This record gives sequence, structure tokens and C-alpha cells, in this order.
Amino acid sequence: MGSSVMEDKDEACTEHLYCCGAVTEVLKFGTCNLHSGNQPKMLFLIIPGNPGVVGFYKTFMQTLHQTLGRRYPVWAVSHAGHCVPPDTMDMIEDPTVMAAGDVFGLNGQIEHKLAFLTEHVPRDFRLVLVGHSIGCYLILEMMKRDPELQVVKSVMLFPTIERMAATPQGRVMTPVLCRLRYVAYLPIFLLSLLPDVLKAFMVKLVFRGLRSLDHSTVPPTVSLINVDTAANAMYMGSQEMLEVLERDNFTINQNLHKLVFYYGATDHWCPVQYYQEIKRKFPEGDIRLCSRGIRHAFVLDAGKEVAGMIFEWIRKDLQTWS
Repeated sequence: MGSSVMEDKDEACTEHLYCCGAVTEVLKFGTCNLHSGNQPKMLFLIIPGNPGVVGFYKTFMQTLHQTLGRRYPVWAVSHAGHCVPPDTMDMIEDPTVMAAGDVFGLNGQIEHKLAFLTEHVPRDFRLVLVGHSIGCYLILEMMKRDPELQVVKSVMLFPTIERMAATPQGRVMTPVLCRLRYVAYLPIFLLSLLPDVLKAFMVKLVFRGLRSLDHSTVPPTVSLINVDTAANAMYMGSQEMLEVLERDNFTINQNLHKLVFYYGATDHWCPVQYYQEIKRKFPEGDIRLCSRGIRHAFVLDAGKEVAGMIFEWIRKDLQTWS
């Protein structure tokens, strides 16, 4: 199995590897190898939204790792194919094997995360899963499909876990993702030919309205100006519109004591109505509504703030887990 590892001075370790035959990027703060050394057997694992580019979560993860006193590793695993492979790797490891599955689809991405845990995280490690957007749907499916996972807490940030196509944003994006996404391939290809400096300038131009933009999110945005990566993200998105339908009340009820939901007050992917409905269904659950004006794509300008909030939510639990 091919892999590529790179560390930087900010304590982060970036690794590219094959999982389920597809290139996968893993961003790690803290211990890079869970199979070695004396360490607390607990991992904070980020399951991203779509696009599932781990670089978007760098500031958020670094802040969370620091807030936890650097005691526990904080990792993020990309969605399969949502990263540009390094020069020594291809998007897929073996095309003949890939033909038999659909790792880039929604179900394939769920199995991809379970396979990652099996291959890279010791079974006796306790897990704090942090999902963002569609990552929350993946987490619920992971907990349902493998109830033996040692999950002690799952934090669901801006959760798109039901009726995605019926949301304000879903009504706009469903026809785009399901029928028109191929139209985007040519302009993406043409933009990909531009120098990275120019692409970065264009990204900053698009984000110029964000007064407190986290500039660490510019390189991962630039990485999406790639036909293969963008196509994989849009393909997954098309399946989200068609397959994320009814809320999985059974799995939520089975794991309610482990779950924290955080809904946005102005989120066009999961409107306040969804918050109100799940709150009525599970009045004893830890289900919160944002009062800080944080956007769905919180990583763009509120990564540090959200990391601090998560620490406060789980502070008491940390004492129990230690």
C-alpha cells in the first residue's frame, strides 16, 4: 500500500494513503502513529463535510488539540478522492478493483471511514467523533453499522442528517448536482491550468466579503480547482440529495447519551425547523441552536471559536474518560 507522509513545524502531520483503493488524506495533530508509545487510548477524529478536504479544518483541529492540552491526538480523514494525490500516487490504486465498488458514492464513503478505523486505529481506542454537515450523517451510519466501535461522544456540527433536497440550499443544488454537474467540468479544467498563485488570488477575491477569513483555508480551496477532485465531490453531493431522506431516529435514540447536536440559526442546509423537530422528538438530548451567528461553513472564519465551544461541551466528560 502506497503512502506519503509530511510533517510541518506546527505539529501537524499530513499523510496520503490508499483506503478502499482510493487516495485519502489524513491530517494529524499529536501522535501520528497510534500503535506505538505510551499514550492515552483516545482519538478525536474529524469526519468532514463535502467537499471532504481536511485542510479546511487545520485551524479548528490545531485549536482543539491545544485546548485539550495536547493530551489527545486530533485527526481528520478526507473523503475518498477528495484530495489531489502527491506525485508518487494516483487517485485510485487499482482500477480493476475500483470497478467493483463505488467508494466515491455516499455509501462507499461510509465504508471508507469504517475501513480507515479498522486499518489505522487500534480497536481498544476510545473515539470522540466530530462530524460536520454530511459528516454527521456518516457518523450515524458508522455507529449503526459497527455498534462495537468505542465511541464515547459524537459532536454533530451543522448536521445534514435528513431531507437535504428539501432544504433551501438543497432545492437549488439538487438539479445542479444531479443533472448539470458535468457542465462544470470544462471550466474547472480550464481554471486548473492557471498558476497556483493566480488561483489563490481568485479564491481570496471570492472570499473578500469575509472580514475574518482564516487564510489557512485558501490552499484547500485552491486544491478543489481540479477536475478529478471536484467531480468526486459533486458525485457524492448528488447522492446526498437523493439518499439523505428521513432522520434515523432509531440510531439517534440508541446513542442519544453520546450525541451533541449543534444547529445553525441561519443555515440553509439544515433550517431551524429541523432543529425544532429533533428537539421535540428528543427533549432529553443535548441539542443546541447557535446564538453566535456562526455560518454552516464555520471553518472559513470561526474554527477557533467552535473548537473552544466543543471543549466546553465535553469538559466534564473528559474527567470521566481520563
